[in-house]
Amino acid sequence: MKKIHFLFVAVMVTLFFSCETLNQVAKTVTTPTATGPTITEIISGLKQALEIGTNNSTKMLSAPDGYFKDPLVKIPFPPDAQKVANTLNDIGAGALVDEFVKLMNRGAEDAASQAGPIFVNAIKGMTIDDAKGILFGADNAATEYFKGKTRPQLYDLFYPRIKSSLDKIGATKAWTDVTTRYNKIPLVTPVNTDVTSFATNKGLDGLFLKIQGEEAKIRKDPVARVSDLLKKVFGELDKK
Repeated sequence: MKKIHFLFVAVMVTLFFSCETLNQVAKTVTTPTATGPTITEIISGLKQALEIGTNNSTKMLSAPDGYFKDPLVKIPFPPDAQKVANTLNDIGAGALVDEFVKLMNRGAEDAASQAGPIFVNAIKGMTIDDAKGILFGADNAATEYFKGKTRPQLYDLFYPRIKSSLDKIGATKAWTDVTTRYNKIPLVTPVNTDVTSFATNKGLDGLFLKIQGEEAKIRKDPVARVSDLLKKVFGELDKK
């Protein structure tokens, strides 16, 4: 499993290694050798690494407590409504707050298990210019690519699952009723009545944070070459 973690952005680790490496890649693209990787193979290797990496990230988050027990991505009680949580705690109803938070995270875990095909489609639709943008871009270029290509679809995937989770205990309606009344109080700072939207966006932020974390980590770690294609790409670039 650790090797799979290290694979994401493996292509970028080598291709970003130095300016000289990048120059050699450019030469490979224009004048491929008999044994060296072609531009097609380099891009295929990148796509393979990205697919394994995103699959790994969604698996981690969709596991039991993947969101709920990970402090980096756990969806919290909405901060702008902390007064509501404090009031519930004060009257001995803190268990409702805990259950509410748990169900938001359970909905995100369920949605994460279905996110894989969205990432796969984004990878399959990657153009040569997209690949170059990732290979020669910033350290989080792959994460930003996925954000631009997949976030709207992921939002549509996460939202109904989180809503369904909260609806099971009547939390969605209760939240709307409470916050709507609260917002009518003169001089108070209004809170968001659509808690599902809040939870969905937080869930997506956590997903992309995981991907970005893998990207940053693996750029600095040893490469795990689990296919002939990756061995060929990396083996050739190691010589540069």
